[in-house]
Amino acid sequence: MASISNEPEREHRDEEESGANEDEDTGAQVAPIVRLEEVAVTTGEEDEDTLLDLKSKMYRFDKDGSQWKERGAGTVKFLKHRESGKIRLVMRQSKTLKICANHLVTSGMSVQEHAGNDKSCVWHARDFSDGELKDELFCIRFASVENCKAFMQKFKEVAESEEEKEESKDASDAAGLLEKLTVEEKETKEKAVEKTDEKEENKKSEAVEEKKTEESVPST
Repeated sequence: MASISNEPEREHRDEEESGANEDEDTGAQVAPIVRLEEVAVTTGEEDEDTLLDLKSKMYRFDKDGSQWKERGAGTVKFLKHRESGKIRLVMRQSKTLKICANHLVTSGMSVQEHAGNDKSCVWHARDFSDGELKDELFCIRFASVENCKAFMQKFKEVAESEEEKEESKDASDAAGLLEKLTVEEKETKEKAVEKTDEKEENKKSEAVEEKKTEESVPST
C-alpha cells in the first residue's frame, strides 16, 4: 500500500527535476540550418474585385464515363476586372490553390438548381481551367440552401448585366451607323446641289458667250 501512495510523489519529483533541466540556460546559440525567405504569390486576381466569395465543392460531368467527377473543394468567386469590366467565375482548391473552374460569365448563360438537391446547381460554360477552352457542364454544392441561392442570384445578375451591355452596344452601333448614313446622304445631296449649280453656271456662261458671238458678227 505504501508503494502505491508514494507513486504520485515520485512522478511529481521527476516532473520538477525535468522542468528544472528544461529551464536551465546553457548559453549555447543554435543557428537555423535553412533560412526561408518570403515569396510573393500571385494569383492573377490582383486587378480584380471580388463580387461574391463562397466555400463549396465543384464537380464536372465526364462525358466519356457518363458520371460526375469531383474537381475539388475550395472557394468559388465572381471577379470583376477593374479596367475591362468583364466578370469571370473562378474556383480554387483550398490548400493547393489549383484552379477547378475559370470562365467568363457572358450573356445567354444560365444556371439552374440540380434536380433533387436544393444545395446544388448546374450550368454550362466555356472553361479555361486546364489551359484550353473546353465546353464543360459544372455542378457546385454548398453547405447551405442560402449560399446556393446567393450564388445562383449573382450568376443570373451578371449574365443579365452582360446581356444589357450587349444590347446597349448594339443600339449604340446602330445609332452610329444611322448617323453615318445620314451624314453620307447629306453629303451626297450637297454634292448634287453643287453639280446642279455648276451646270446652271455653265449654261449661263455658254449663253453669254453665244450672245457675244452673235453681236460680233457684222451685219450684211
